[in-house]
Amino acid sequence: MINDTISDMLTRIRNANLAKHETVSIINTKTNQRISEILKKQGYIESVKISLNPLDLIEIKLKYNGNLKKPCITNLKRLSSPGLRVYSNYKNIPRILNGMGTIIVSTSKGLMTDQEARNNKIGGEILFSIW
Repeated sequence: MINDTISDMLTRIRNANLAKHETVSIINTKTNQRISEILKKQGYIESVKISLNPLDLIEIKLKYNGNLKKPCITNLKRLSSPGLRVYSNYKNIPRILNGMGTIIVSTSKGLMTDQEARNNKIGGEILFSIW
């Protein structure tokens, strides 16, 4: 049994990216579904396919640049963990690479990017950063 499904998802994506796999399967939870939708919208992954088989997996197709298969995701870092939660108001949400990277924030309105949280003036738990 996995206690932290977000960390498991990020580790699977990071490992598949380093091994240059085309797809990666992750555990199907509502949080993981929303995170994968945000990553697709931000352009970090190509597609998301939610399977309805008994295993309940989400299949993510990773995105690469060029013929050399250079990954679009260069860094994935978990900022808040179950043992040490990190909260911030919308004014103090950090910027990654001067706005080039993305931070995923869990707010009272659901999961959203750092830019959406600043625009809606909502703070919350800072889950992870990606660039």
